[in-house]
Amino acid sequence: MKFSLNQAYTNQKEDIFSLVTNFDSLDDPNAFGSRNKIKAINLNDKPLCIKSFKRPNVINRIAYTFFRKSKAERSYTFAHRLLSLGIGTPEPIAFFEFKKYGLINKSFYISEQLDSDLTYRDLTKNFDYPDYENILRAFTRFTNELHNKGVLFLDHSPGNTLIKKVGNQYHFFLVDLNRMRFKQLSFEECINNYRKLTIHSSMVEIMSDELSKITNYDFDKINALMWASTEQFQKSYHRRRKLKKQLKFWRK
Repeated sequence: MKFSLNQAYTNQKEDIFSLVTNFDSLDDPNAFGSRNKIKAINLNDKPLCIKSFKRPNVINRIAYTFFRKSKAERSYTFAHRLLSLGIGTPEPIAFFEFKKYGLINKSFYISEQLDSDLTYRDLTKNFDYPDYENILRAFTRFTNELHNKGVLFLDHSPGNTLIKKVGNQYHFFLVDLNRMRFKQLSFEECINNYRKLTIHSSMVEIMSDELSKITNYDFDKINALMWASTEQFQKSYHRRRKLKKQLKFWRK
């Protein structure tokens, strides 16, 4: 077994270890996830989120054992790095890896369970959400802050940003952290990072307008590039889904 534990939870090590070793029997009626299973559990009145990653295929088991960090370890490491940069994410608590026949078999990432008000996905479904445009503009400023700090969140998609209102301010928290790069970003990379967020041109226009106000780039240029990137991603996404359906059909 390999693990790392947040120092603030050292005195609860045995309890936390018990949670992952007994994960399958933990009772959470709201547990979700198909590939990866996520459960919310209270530990000594502290709400925790436990993510059990799907058992990797044999190639990735070898890769995660010998050549690169597992998704669980990356999630834990990246969470600490985000917090050090002043970027919101639920507090990382621990990661665990269990081996079988010398290769990674199961892995878990544990963080605090954040009580958020909504996610970005809610904005894509309800255009009448209270203070809708201000939230979307604040989200755009948050994303620009990520980029200015050299963070490329590869899974920057609708369900991976939690939003919490504190007073009159909106605070944003990233989840599903295992795919990130930390580097200086080009203008094109920044724009492309918006491509998974929405299929609605009206949302792209608002984000483009806000981005033009906080950068030196022209609105028309930003909007054209962001929408083109969005359309390209959608075409690629639906092409992949169609191919998967065809492959499943032939397998039958």
